[in-house]
Amino acid sequence: MFQSLPLLSLLIWAPILGGIFVLLVGSRQRESSKLFALVVSSLVFLLSTLLYFRFDTTSVLMQFVEYSVWIDTFNINYHLGVDGISVPLILLTTFTTVLVVIACWVVIETRLSQYLAAFLILEGLMIGVFVSLDAILFYFFWEAMLIPMFLIIGVWGGPGRIYATIKFFLYTFLGSVFMLVALLYLYSKMGSFYIFDLYRLPLSLAEQKWIFIAFLLAFAVKIPMWPVHTWLPDAHVEAPTGGSVILAAILLKMGGYGFIRFSLPITPDAGAAMAGFMIVLSLIAIVYIGFVALVQQDMKKLIAYSSVSHMGFVTLGFFIVFSIMEQAGSNADAVMGLAGAMMQMVSHGLISAALFLCVGVMYDRVHSRQIADYGGVANTMPVFASFMMLFAMANAGLPGTSGFVGEFLVILSSFRANAWIAVIAATVLILGAAYTLWMYKRVIFGDVANEKVAGLQDVSPRETSFLLLLAVAVLLLGLWPAPLFELMETTLNQLVEHISQSKVT
Repeated sequence: MFQSLPLLSLLIWAPILGGIFVLLVGSRQRESSKLFALVVSSLVFLLSTLLYFRFDTTSVLMQFVEYSVWIDTFNINYHLGVDGISVPLILLTTFTTVLVVIACWVVIETRLSQYLAAFLILEGLMIGVFVSLDAILFYFFWEAMLIPMFLIIGVWGGPGRIYATIKFFLYTFLGSVFMLVALLYLYSKMGSFYIFDLYRLPLSLAEQKWIFIAFLLAFAVKIPMWPVHTWLPDAHVEAPTGGSVILAAILLKMGGYGFIRFSLPITPDAGAAMAGFMIVLSLIAIVYIGFVALVQQDMKKLIAYSSVSHMGFVTLGFFIVFSIMEQAGSNADAVMGLAGAMMQMVSHGLISAALFLCVGVMYDRVHSRQIADYGGVANTMPVFASFMMLFAMANAGLPGTSGFVGEFLVILSSFRANAWIAVIAATVLILGAAYTLWMYKRVIFGDVANEKVAGLQDVSPRETSFLLLLAVAVLLLGLWPAPLFELMETTLNQLVEHISQSKVT
């Protein structure tokens, strides 16, 4: 039945068209627009599950491929496909969007239809990034998704939203310009924008280094890596809850996806030459930003800095691969590092979304994100306190939760390369527990802080629904990560083959 469906095009354009429809008619039909957005996002999620159930985990080829000529003169094509790297991120995108729609159901009071439309359109554009096989098509979706996020923060954000929005846009847009220059240079050498053609293009070490740096400027800002991370806390603090969820769960992962899709296979020799530099930046993010998170008084800012620290594990897992191969390690060890980084991206997407939603639940009641304004929440919201305890433990890397698996694999693979790197990286387990549990203690436990906390109502059925879905996902990936690893294994093995082959002419 589904064999002839252009599944990837449906995943891109169904939410975009749904968002446009909500935008056009929703202002007159508030309740109908909410229901329509929920139906569209849920159907898109169900469609995305077909990618998982119909995916051939033994094949190294791109699957569900769609191809049409777009701009024939410059060999630019509408070329789509997925592999074991992109499918998990698509599922994370569609799942998270459903949660965002549920979360805003009664919270957003002004311009609700425009708010829902922005998220639906953003969903389609984000999926477009993960399925594009043409570099210019990738760049089109990469830049276009900035527009709805710009509006989400700028229109529905906090008092400092204008500053945060402009900072977010300038950082990400300027970094992406360098990526476009690199893609145009590769086209001048290859005559093709097809990503897998670029994998086969021989380049001198000097060419690779310049291209690697151009990609780095785009992807490092998006992750974000230290020291280009400063836009993220501002954006999170000012963004509405849904904006923070998508920003942390999906947009940050696009930087990691860019490294693994472009930087590593296109410039492997430059990656090997600069691996030490990238590992140092990753370790600084893991340790230094962990200490920065410890002193935060705003819950959203603490979780934002926590994201920078945890995403340091992603870049560490990507670039420790070169050290492993240099020391004659097996491909299995290298794959373990990449698999840990990918697992960390998916896990962090779930955990950060859950923590931001938890902060949103409290903010909707107390209208404050300051830790000092809380205390004793467990006395009035015991069910909520239980959910937040699970997500706090997952953020700290508790075994049995998804937060443990990726970090453990990255640390284990780091031992194959250098024990000191692994020891330094493992400090995040201590720091993560410190800042997360200290925040949890001050907010949830102790005596009731004030009258506002004393009058809190526990989570509603609507809030329980999205917190429960995230709790199940966090526990499922923590206790049974095998299906995700099986999905990625063949693709990651092929990626290691690309990385291990020199392209120097």
